[in-house]
Amino acid sequence: MNTVDWLSRLIAFDTTSRHSNLQLIDCVDEYLRGLGLHAWRAWNADRSKANLFVTLPAHDGSIAGGTVLSGHTDVVPVDGQAWSSDPFQAEIRDGKLYGRGACDMKGFIAACLNMVPQALQTQLREPIHLALSYDEEIGCLGAPVMLAQLHEHGLSPTQCIVGEPTSMQMVVAHKGINVYSCKVHGHSAHSSLTPQGVNAIDYAARIIVFLQGLAKQLQTEHEQDAAFDVPFSTLNVGRIKGGTAVNIIPNECELQFDYRNLPTMNSDAVLVPLKAYLQELIQEMQQVHGDATIVFKQMEQVPAMQSAEGNALYSLIEALVDEQQRSKVAYATEGGHFQLANMQAVICGPGSIVQAHKADEYIELSQLNRCDRFMQQLLRKFS
Repeated sequence: MNTVDWLSRLIAFDTTSRHSNLQLIDCVDEYLRGLGLHAWRAWNADRSKANLFVTLPAHDGSIAGGTVLSGHTDVVPVDGQAWSSDPFQAEIRDGKLYGRGACDMKGFIAACLNMVPQALQTQLREPIHLALSYDEEIGCLGAPVMLAQLHEHGLSPTQCIVGEPTSMQMVVAHKGINVYSCKVHGHSAHSSLTPQGVNAIDYAARIIVFLQGLAKQLQTEHEQDAAFDVPFSTLNVGRIKGGTAVNIIPNECELQFDYRNLPTMNSDAVLVPLKAYLQELIQEMQQVHGDATIVFKQMEQVPAMQSAEGNALYSLIEALVDEQQRSKVAYATEGGHFQLANMQAVICGPGSIVQAHKADEYIELSQLNRCDRFMQQLLRKFS
């Protein structure tokens, strides 16, 4: 099978994050066993999903050090999207391969699997590792579970290439994602008796206005990095839910927002002033009703990936790609987790992020060809 064959096969597995990925993992595991390789799995809590990790040893059998090629197996939903073809059946039209996950990011995984037989025939001076994860699309939940088990298997890779779609260009940094929830618990009353109630929607609206002010400060008063497509950290309120009827003072309202931080910034710029403001609101609410409160919690956290001068992996990638520009992006990947596991990391993979998550997601066949060439050149560098 070639890369296109592998990609068609991988797309046929509906690995939307709400489903299990085990059929895909079983398929890849069987293929690797047929080549004499022994992969191991790192499971989620109920064992309905698994990461898969396999090592292609160096020519002397060593598994020490080496480079990880990393890809996530889950995809985003197709619900409500108008596709021109079955999203879980690959279809080639006009030099493009269509299907959910074609670019994000089963194309890279397909190229890795296609490369394995050739790698096994190569006298590698250091090992190559393949890491397939679950639940990247809903908060990078799988990768940390897998990385926590590396030392148990005697592994300590030194660098990682995350194959998210970058049009085969090198990305050296990305922002972090922090998702938070504010749930306002007010006190219900008839809408004609407003002084007797605590309107949760009113207080949620005040929190939103406060967040808008913080967002403006992030844009004008805090650190910036012009190398990013959005050069400052951002805040966005993405969801709000509250109220039961127009004639009832709402006793609950929840809002959710995300903070996408530059790698050089932590959460203090947002959390310190926000928590102080929430305490002011709680005191005000409790003057009307003692049980009124606001519950604040973090729902997701994906660490940023920082660029690093003197990173030897950058020089390696620059020798393998057509364009040597070092880019920084606002979206997040598992790269930050690999950095936290003491690996140098870059993002480089086939396909365009512009096509990700859309109806009629596709990858250009020319991008898959470029990725195949990248893999062949990588093997030559490691031989």
